[in-house]
Order: sequence, then structure tokens, then C-alpha cells
Amino acid sequence: MSEFLDIRPLTQSAFARFGEVIEADPASMRLINGGTTERFHALAVAEAAGEGARVIINLFRGQPRSFPYAVDMMERHPFGSQSFSPVSGRPFLVVVSEDENGRPARPEVFLARGDQGVNYRRNVWHHPLMALGEPSEFLVVDRNGPGNNLEEFFFETPFIIKEPAL
Repeated sequence: MSEFLDIRPLTQSAFARFGEVIEADPASMRLINGGTTERFHALAVAEAAGEGARVIINLFRGQPRSFPYAVDMMERHPFGSQSFSPVSGRPFLVVVSEDENGRPARPEVFLARGDQGVNYRRNVWHHPLMALGEPSEFLVVDRNGPGNNLEEFFFETPFIIKEPAL
């Protein structure tokens, strides 16, 4: 029988085991360009391991998910990090899991605001992009290079996410 997953707000402390939350952090703010621009500095670290690998910037357009939603798979990228920052300003779901003997443990679900992004560290189990409500665009920073940078795992019994309260 499937288990239901609770949705929690996305915070730096709750997400720290999986990577960084990308948001305007006042502690990192520096004024640049003659004081006309606030730079929120070094919010995440992009990882790209392996000879010939490089960090690339992409634009993804995610289609909204229907709920209740069955989480039946997770993926991870062994050679590089992957970040998602909403361009459309819409909230989205972040589903992550700790590693348990080479497979994902019970997933955790976070509701990211439209002004928050996430950076999954390399080798962190996560579900593919989960846009909410309408098609949404995301700036995605990840690794491009040789080697298979994708591992997928399919659960025998899916986990269920109820419709998030927005």
C-alpha cells in the first residue's frame, strides 16, 4: 500500500542535507555597480566532476503535475550538481531523498516559493522537476560532459503526494 508524503516549507536548514536553497540571503548581500545593484553572493556551488566536464546553463519549461501524484521514481547525478531556479515566479515541489545503501530512502517533499530555487548536490536522489498549476520556466545549471551522469531508481510501491495548498 502506498504511503502519503507530507509537504513542508522549503528552508535552508531543512534542505541542507541535500544541497542549498537559492534565495536572496541578506547575509550574502553586497552592493556592486556603484551601489545600484544588490548581489547575493555565492548562494550555491555548481559541481562538474570528470575530465572534459563543464557547467552549463539551461532553460527548462515544466508542465504542471496532477494530484494526487504518485512518486514512483527518483534520479541522481553522480558527476555533477543540478540547480533549479524558477523564472516564472511560480511555486514548485522539491522531492528529495537520502541515500540508503545505493537506493533512495523515503522521499521528503518541500514546497518552494516562486522566489526560491534549489541546488541538488551531486549524487543526491531527487524527483524530476515538479511544476505546479501551469507551465513554468526554470533556469537550470548542471553538468555537461562525458560519462553517464544519470542514475534512476523505480520504487516497487509509489509514494503519494496530495494536492499542495498554495
